[in-house]
Amino acid sequence: MPKRKITGLLTAAMVLLVAGILIFRQSEQVDFSTEVKPILNKHCISCHGGVKKNGGFSVLFEEEALALTKSGVAAIIPGDPKNSELIKRLHEEDSEMRMPYHRASLTDEEIKTLHKWIKQGAKWGKHWAYNPVLKPTVNWVSQQAGFSDSKKKYQGIDFFIHEKQKENKLSFSEDEDSRKLLRRVSLDITGLPPTEALQNDWLTGKITYEQLVDRLLDSPSFGEKWASWWLDLARYADTKGYERDVSRTMWKYRDWVIKAFNDDKPFDEFTIEQLAGDLLPNPTQDQMIATAFHRNTMNNDEGGTEDEEFRVAAVLDRVNTTFEVWQSTTMACVQCHSHPYDPFRHEEYFQLSAFFNNTRDEDTHDEEPKLRFYEEEDREKIASVLSWANSNGSKKQAEALTDFFNFREPKYHAHLCEDFVNGELIDTKWLGLWHDGSCYLRNVDTQGADQLLMHYNSGLNGTKLTIRNGGPEGEILSQFIIDKTSNVTKSFPFKKIPIPVDLYIKVENPKASPQQSTSAITWFAFVNSLPGKEKEGYKEINDRFNSVLNSKVPTLPIMIENPSLMQRKTHVFERGNWLLHGEEVNPKTPEALNSWNPDWPNNRLGLAYWLTDRENPLTSRTFVNRIWDQLFGRGLISSIEDMGTQSEAPSHPELLDFLSYNFMNELDWSMKKLIKTIVLSKTYRQKSNLSPELYQQDPKNKWYARGPRIRLSSEQIRDQALYVSGLLSQEMYGAPVMPFQPEGIWETVYNGESWKLSEGEDKHRRAVYTFLKRTSPYPSFITFDAGSREVCVSKRIVTNTPLQALVTLNDPVFMEAAFHLGQKMKKHSNDDPLKAIAFGYELCMVSPISPSKIAIFHSLYDEALSEYQKKPELMAELIPDDANEKSAELAAFTIVANALLNLDEFLTKP
Repeated sequence: MPKRKITGLLTAAMVLLVAGILIFRQSEQVDFSTEVKPILNKHCISCHGGVKKNGGFSVLFEEEALALTKSGVAAIIPGDPKNSELIKRLHEEDSEMRMPYHRASLTDEEIKTLHKWIKQGAKWGKHWAYNPVLKPTVNWVSQQAGFSDSKKKYQGIDFFIHEKQKENKLSFSEDEDSRKLLRRVSLDITGLPPTEALQNDWLTGKITYEQLVDRLLDSPSFGEKWASWWLDLARYADTKGYERDVSRTMWKYRDWVIKAFNDDKPFDEFTIEQLAGDLLPNPTQDQMIATAFHRNTMNNDEGGTEDEEFRVAAVLDRVNTTFEVWQSTTMACVQCHSHPYDPFRHEEYFQLSAFFNNTRDEDTHDEEPKLRFYEEEDREKIASVLSWANSNGSKKQAEALTDFFNFREPKYHAHLCEDFVNGELIDTKWLGLWHDGSCYLRNVDTQGADQLLMHYNSGLNGTKLTIRNGGPEGEILSQFIIDKTSNVTKSFPFKKIPIPVDLYIKVENPKASPQQSTSAITWFAFVNSLPGKEKEGYKEINDRFNSVLNSKVPTLPIMIENPSLMQRKTHVFERGNWLLHGEEVNPKTPEALNSWNPDWPNNRLGLAYWLTDRENPLTSRTFVNRIWDQLFGRGLISSIEDMGTQSEAPSHPELLDFLSYNFMNELDWSMKKLIKTIVLSKTYRQKSNLSPELYQQDPKNKWYARGPRIRLSSEQIRDQALYVSGLLSQEMYGAPVMPFQPEGIWETVYNGESWKLSEGEDKHRRAVYTFLKRTSPYPSFITFDAGSREVCVSKRIVTNTPLQALVTLNDPVFMEAAFHLGQKMKKHSNDDPLKAIAFGYELCMVSPISPSKIAIFHSLYDEALSEYQKKPELMAELIPDDANEKSAELAAFTIVANALLNLDEFLTKP
């Protein structure tokens, strides 16, 4: 072929190649979610978003971004970047005209991206987290997923991790030492070191690693460990919060969580029962207990407060908590305005609040409604009353009585009274009328009942109470005398009224001193009297009814939906102010997320179904991310509480969706199966050793080229110390306990409560059972980063402070643990301190001690022994007065044990 022809062909080929590249580059579509949205969030949205819309321009929603601005022109003209005001302003030289206003200019690359995006039509897109979780292209494999074959073909979790490692020029570390892996997986699953029997079976090869994991998952300790994590999310505490912060009884909910985890209750059921267990058909007692999740909101007992204000505060907290716990969404941002960054509108926040706005609780002092737990004697009385009602009345009346026995609803609280004459709300809680005093209780639906139930106390005899229809001249509906009594619920005849009325309440008692309350009334309820009055045995049955009403039984605040006669309207709050009502709204979920199934009820139960629907893009991703974070100390998305557009991008998006999809579908929402899948992986089983080179490449272990090595939680640190010392109680469930804590910590206001040291083994219960006072949490827990549980906490911020060392060195719990561990070491020594030290170290670390370490501890022992032999009076600081033995050797072993309990490797997951 002639040279000229060859040259021509080559030139033509080059031209075509260059043209092809240019055309290909031009046709590359800009991705809104990953390329454009981050630029808008970083530079534009603070002035043109959910909070501010300067110039009438917002880049939060597509329709707003493409709409006309105040100037009458659109800032973004799809397909025409040259005439788009957005692009023009980015190039302005005048600082008063250039955008961002009075801030650094966008980079050339950022401007090019926006220009190209508009040129391509300014196509909007969804943030990745708001797209449904799709079926992965990689098939799910069995629980052996983490193990690889001889050709290093990784499966399941390890496949995705290895792919990212290759991109970052990293690889897996070798498998962890069998003893360290045993301790790691035991602490992660049960929160405790492995039992001696489990150690023997694992180390002698009697069980496989998978069998080891199964036995740990079957341990009752599993539920106790993981409950602490969930209770942070549920903001569980044993006090009400706010200024007075008096005690409340919530522990049955805590026990429910422990049992649910141990039973491996599917997470969708776990969700539905907590959010709406009371709305399920014929709910069980356990399903009612579960609803206490949203009664963990704080309750303000302070005198002079407005109950409605704090009821509303609880409703808003329930919205915020629900979306943080199940959706990793910062919905609290939307209370006052549309979300600054994410596609949630201001009105949508209050549409969500409408799901929670019709629960019966009203921030009352007694925290009603409460579920009641009757003893056998009372249960027999209730059964006989219900049997009588069924036989002599109707099924409907028997069902109403059942509800009233269980949670005393519906009723009208005294704080609803108004228009007082010679009377007041005592401490803004109880109705207190003086002699010749009156008030109104308006819009009361008595449901045609012929009986009034009233809960009250009185310090006077002979008070006449009259209730009239509508006012002082109205028809008398009930009139009776109340005498001196402590808190009691009594029944009084009441005239049947078929429609809602305003009740005028008047009392007379000339014996009362001026401005002396004749009684303190807590609530009124209207319940039909028992049928069959003319029949033999009626009085006995009625006496049983009244007896049960006044039984002092354990209770638990729960969620109950308002009956139709008490339904509240929900309004948008202007600028988030509960006193400024805007338009009325109905329950509705955000448009940016999955659609609503019309077959679902439009209440909390429907909301729970919506959250657990497989089309919901966030619930499974959120749960998987939180479990991963608990095991690795870092989530696949590091911002655990937020998956919105401001969150960090997932390190392994395909892995997140692989686990999320299969959590719902292959694992049937099983938490235990999910944990098992993760801990069986090579990713989890790696050595946690960190070389300088690996630290430089991956300081945060984002690519998982080493195993997880993180500081234990506050609860684990305490439980582990008690466990290795032999003090930890195996007792489960029940009322909270008060173990040792330093003097002067618990200073209460107004209520006179005090920290009363628990007796016997209750002092050594697991940390999850420790009494938690919100305004004064257990000191060693907060020192090691636990919270006060006033609000939902998705992730504890891990700190390292000198105070933590002072706790483990000096706190009474750790000193007692050191003494008992020292006793065990001395008993094992046979007068050989080296043998005792080796025994104590292995007890704590589940690994043999190295020669260099044993030499250091032996030196510490010798120094301590010499000191206590010279100054035996110092032993009193370490050895309790009631100890059977008080020797310098025991004191020295206690010092060594104290040092062991302070080692970094003891306080850290290996």
